[in-house]
Amino acid sequence: MSTVKTNCHFCGYLCGFEAEVEDGRIVSLAPDPSRYPYDEQVLQGCPRWRMNLDVLDGVDRVNFPLKRAGERGSGQWERISWDQALDEIASRLEELREEHNPGVLASMIGGPHTSFWPLHRFMSLFGSPNNAGIGQICWNPRIWSDTIAFGWTIEPDITEETRCLIVWGTNPAESDNSLFWRSLLRMHKAGSPKIVVIDPRLTKTARIADEWIALKPGTDCTFALGLLHVIIEEGLYDHGFVERWCTGFDELAAHVEPYTPEVVARTCGLAADDVVRVARLFAQSPSAIITGRGIDQIGENVLPTHRARTALLAICGDVDRPGGCTLLETSEFTSELKLECTLENFDQLKALSLNRGRTPLQSYESYERVKTLMDAAGRELPARYLTSVHPDLLLKAMEGAGPYPVRALIVEATNPLLTYADTHRVLDALRGLDLLVVLDYYLTPTAALADYALPAAGAMERATFQAHGGVANFVYGGDAAVEPYYERKADYDVFAELGRRLGQEAHWSDDTFAEACERALAPTGLDWEGYCQVGMYATPTPHFKHEQLTEAGEPRGFATPSGKVELASSFLEQLGAGRLPEPGEPYRLCSPEMVEAHEAEGWEHLTLITGGRRQPYNASMYLNHPPFRKRQPYPLAQVSEATAKRLGAQAGDVIQLATDKGQACFVLEIIPMVDGVIHADYGWWHPESEVRAPDFGGIFESNVNVLTSCSLDQAEPLIGTWAYNDMDCMARVAGSPLTWTADVDKQALSARSADGLTKEER
Repeated sequence: MSTVKTNCHFCGYLCGFEAEVEDGRIVSLAPDPSRYPYDEQVLQGCPRWRMNLDVLDGVDRVNFPLKRAGERGSGQWERISWDQALDEIASRLEELREEHNPGVLASMIGGPHTSFWPLHRFMSLFGSPNNAGIGQICWNPRIWSDTIAFGWTIEPDITEETRCLIVWGTNPAESDNSLFWRSLLRMHKAGSPKIVVIDPRLTKTARIADEWIALKPGTDCTFALGLLHVIIEEGLYDHGFVERWCTGFDELAAHVEPYTPEVVARTCGLAADDVVRVARLFAQSPSAIITGRGIDQIGENVLPTHRARTALLAICGDVDRPGGCTLLETSEFTSELKLECTLENFDQLKALSLNRGRTPLQSYESYERVKTLMDAAGRELPARYLTSVHPDLLLKAMEGAGPYPVRALIVEATNPLLTYADTHRVLDALRGLDLLVVLDYYLTPTAALADYALPAAGAMERATFQAHGGVANFVYGGDAAVEPYYERKADYDVFAELGRRLGQEAHWSDDTFAEACERALAPTGLDWEGYCQVGMYATPTPHFKHEQLTEAGEPRGFATPSGKVELASSFLEQLGAGRLPEPGEPYRLCSPEMVEAHEAEGWEHLTLITGGRRQPYNASMYLNHPPFRKRQPYPLAQVSEATAKRLGAQAGDVIQLATDKGQACFVLEIIPMVDGVIHADYGWWHPESEVRAPDFGGIFESNVNVLTSCSLDQAEPLIGTWAYNDMDCMARVAGSPLTWTADVDKQALSARSADGLTKEER
């Protein structure tokens, strides 16, 4: 018996635990208060970590390499050895590369139970730029906008000095139950700072706010421009910081002049006083803004909203200032850029990029321009995230409509058949591949289509090294508690062994992921054992770095073309884009003909939003855990009371949603939210069903992605962001119940609908 420090993997916080290990197996777990990010209340309120022992020996885990033995999707498998699997996969990849080019291979990756750079390294060295993910609707818009404005990325720096905190498009009470949510509760109790929550729904987070701003979905940029108008018009901005450290202020002031509170209120569905009140609150510097996917998934309005956010921080002087935001420092440990090995094949990757000419900011060309500025500032942004292929372009290449064919796909820790937009299109594309390899815990709907389903080592079977994409001098995690059970492998081991078979031996010299992480830590002077004991590496980040003097005696400034915060962007101007943020158009999934025909049959035309997290699930994960299904048994669609009356519906009714793409059904819940809007749960399927053709685990009944699209035709033009939070759909009461349950507890849903909270939440 031994006690080992290790980490949970069931969300991105990777909480530390002590595992009791006997004969190579974990027999008990206890939270470890000595390691980051321990918080007793977080762990008391988290149901996920208790899954660890069950999941290690879960009956539905993939434990051995499997090879397809029947038709694709038939559910017929043959157990094979790892050597056979990797030999055959490597051989087929080499054949396809020789027949076409390295871009013939694509990858899709998710999390949190994975490490990104091993797959990215394998792809870079193979010569393919075609890694896909959700970067365009999650992380990339914020990173690109921060880099364009400030020359690097920022994070909120919420301290006792903070006067106002805007929580914009995120609901930490449900999305992660994290340290940040506990911090918000403490701020609420203390009455400082003033908390403003911007969200179409009255979420648990919004309920503790001093101000709940219920915007119409997709009007976020207009609202931000209205805040800028008030702050500039009333002279509330930081005149000294603007004069010394900003460029383009006069342009910005002229640009926001038409966005009066009255005009903004009409667009956003607010009162004009709401705009003025929030602007005055935020101008009481220092103030901070934290954003989430709620504004990362609004199509054409994504980058403009983030650019307006950076302008708000800048004109109020809240840049690299205590209580405002921190301009992060590059990592002292080996950067993500070096780990992913993109620079080794940069020219080839750029030449093969499917994004070329289509998403000018999310491109190798723009990354190259940014890298010049980063090199001068001694910083390194990761490349694979910020150049990742757009899903629409990747699907076209799989469909035979690209500049070259994509015939092979590696999927790690994600389930694109369920979680990518336009499910039916994704299904057709996956079915047509020559080679599909899935590395995951379970036989997901996507894995059901695979040629090879490979068993991934999971929580406490693999080391963790969470480095935030390499944009901060901060990393946390720890060691594995045990060797992987059965024949599971850590993702590093899979790609290292596959890479060695394909001529990449020189880049996979470390035998294990832990050894590779120890090498990455070496420049910091912290060894692997020390890192695992404390659970993190971090150093204090000073503020006002732009004022620090260089060896030449000049202020350090910002890593932008002007050396200042760019309110009007010269970088984007070089791409043929506007220098200032402009609101975009909403994403439309319903043709006028469809709307007319469905309205004639009694359907309602509503604004559709999706993607909001709901504990204890995380996207499509953990629906196979019986206690969670008992706690949250239905896929829900939420509307306001007024919208429910328009639908002729009551809580507990089954609601049918439709777009030109397809139809899906949900159980109705009535909550305080913007009228004319419906929020549909994301990521629902039937893990208890047979996960094979034709139903693939019931993914067509309540899967919101049956309705959605990632088409570039309506996407944000620079990054390619599509929409999950500003779409449209047709809705009506369905004529039949869901197969999820024979008896919807309408009384329980009605009780929740009274104030939006369950009894436990009250």
